Amino acid sequence: MAVITRLTRSLAVPLALIAALTLAGTAATAAPAPPESEVGTTGEPPGSADPVRGFVDGHTHLMSYEAFGGMLLCGKPFDPDGIEHALTDCPDHFPNGEAAWFENFTRTGSPAGTHDPVGWPTFRSWPANDSLTHQQTYHRWVERAWRGGLRVLVNHLVANRQLCAIYPLRRNACDEMDSLRLQARRTFEMQDFVDARSGGPGKGWFRVVRSPAEARQVIAAGKLAVVLGVETSEPFGCRQTLGVPHCTRAQIDRGLDEMHALGVRSMFVCHKYDNALCGVRFDSGTQGVIVNLGNLLSTGRFWSARTCTGPEHDNTIEKAGALPPELARLLPPGGLPLYPPAPHCNTRGLTSLGEHMVRGMMRRGMIIEIDHMSVRAADRTLDLLEAEGYAGVVSSHSWTDPGHLRRIYGLGGMVTAYGHQAERFAATWRESLPLRRELGRPGYGYGLDANGLGSLPSVRSGGGAGPVTYPFTSFDGAVTLDRQRTGERVWDVNVDGVAHYGLVPDWIEDMRLVAGDELVQDMAAGAEAYLRTWEAAASRAP
Repeated sequence: MAVITRLTRSLAVPLALIAALTLAGTAATAAPAPPESEVGTTGEPPGSADPVRGFVDGHTHLMSYEAFGGMLLCGKPFDPDGIEHALTDCPDHFPNGEAAWFENFTRTGSPAGTHDPVGWPTFRSWPANDSLTHQQTYHRWVERAWRGGLRVLVNHLVANRQLCAIYPLRRNACDEMDSLRLQARRTFEMQDFVDARSGGPGKGWFRVVRSPAEARQVIAAGKLAVVLGVETSEPFGCRQTLGVPHCTRAQIDRGLDEMHALGVRSMFVCHKYDNALCGVRFDSGTQGVIVNLGNLLSTGRFWSARTCTGPEHDNTIEKAGALPPELARLLPPGGLPLYPPAPHCNTRGLTSLGEHMVRGMMRRGMIIEIDHMSVRAADRTLDLLEAEGYAGVVSSHSWTDPGHLRRIYGLGGMVTAYGHQAERFAATWRESLPLRRELGRPGYGYGLDANGLGSLPSVRSGGGAGPVTYPFTSFDGAVTLDRQRTGERVWDVNVDGVAHYGLVPDWIEDMRLVAGDELVQDMAAGAEAYLRTWEAAASRAP
C-alpha cells in the first residue's frame, strides 16, 4: 500500500484511479486483524536518564506457568497463535471448576468450589486478585503497567520440586534447574515476540538487561528494563535429607556461573523449604500447613521451631483446617508436629554451604535476596555483607523481619514491599519514612509477586478518599489511562482491585488518593534506588 501511495503522487490521474480501485478491492478482501487485548492508554512513556524516574517491581513471576510441572498455573503471558490460546484455563478446571482443588483451596480454604473456566473473551471468573492459578501477566497487561510508569521489573524464575511432585498433573519435569532454564528461555522469547510486534529486533518495549548500565540505556530510550532473578527451593540441587546435603561447593560455583551466564543478577538462597544452604522463614495458616508438608517431603523432617528470645522472629506456625484429600494422604500417621509457644524461630540458620553461596554471589556482583531466610540465616547473611561493606541486598516482597530493614538500608540495599491493598501499602510506606530519611535512602518500590501464588491488591475499603476517577494521568503526566478492556471484560480498580498486572497503575493512582502525591513521587524514585543498589553490587565483580 505504501508503494502504491507513492506512485499516485507522481503518475497521471488515470493510473491513480486504477490504484484507488485496486486498494478498495484489497481493503474489501483483507483478512481481519487478529483479536487482542486493549491497553487503555494514550500517550508515550518518555525516556528517563539521570536520575531515572519511574517505578520498580522487585518481585514478579512472568513465566511461572512453566513451573511446578507446567500445569498448576493456567494461561501464558504470550502465545504466537494469539490471545485466545494464551488466556485459556487449565484442562482440569473444565467444565465448571469443581476439579480445580488447588485453585479452590488456595482461594477459599476449601477444596470444593466452582468457577467459569472460560477466559478469552468473556473472563467472567478470572483473572481475579485472589485467584492464584490464573494468568495475571499477559504481555498487554505488562505493557499497560510500563506505559503507566513501570521502569524496572525483576522477573523471578521460580521452581519448587515438591509442589511439582504433589500436583498430579504435569507436562514438564520437576527438576528445578531445568525449570529455571526453560523460564529464562521463555523470557527471551517474549522479548522476541514483543520485538516482532514492534517492528523488528531491538525495537520492542520489553528489554532483558544484564547490567545497571544497560538498564539505564534501556530506560533512557523509553523502554522497560527487565532483570532476571531466581527464587527456587533447591538451587543447584542443594536439597538436604535428614541434614545431609545433596550438593558441594563445586556444584554451587558451577551453578552460579551458569545462572550468571543466563543473565540472572538477583537470587534467593532458600525458599519455602529448609535446604542445604539455609533454614527458611515459616509460612502461616493454611498455606503454612501445605509448605510444612512439603518441607517433610523435601528434607525428611517438618520445620524445627523454638520460642524466640529476641525481638526478631519468623512467622508463626499456626493450626489450620482439614487438608484436601490429595494432601492429607501424604501426612505421616502422627500428623503435624506440636510446636512450642509463639513467637517462633527456625532452629536452622545459614550453613557453611550457604555462606559459600553468599560469598560467591558477592564475587559475581549479584544481588542477594534476603527474603524467605530464617531470622537466624538472615542475621548471619547480613553479618557477612556488613563485613565486606556489600550493598547488594534486597528484601523484595516483605518476607523478612522488619528488624532487618535498618541493616539492609544501612548497607545501601533496597526494599520493595509486598503489594497489599492501597491503604495497607500506604501505611507500610509511611512506616518506612523515618528510617529512610535518617539513613538517606529515598525511593520506595513494590514486589507484586504476580503469578507467585499470592494475592494481588484487593479493592480499597473506602475511608476518606474517593474512588479512582477514569481517565487519570501517569505520575509524569505523559500518559492518560482509561479503564482497561480485554475481550468483553472491562476492568475497574474500584470494583476489581488489581485483578491483573495491567491494573497496577490504577492501584498506584488509588494510593495517591489515600496518601497523596508524596507517596507516588517517592515510588517514582524507586527505579533509581534499585539501580544504585545494583551498581554498588556490580562494581565488586571482577
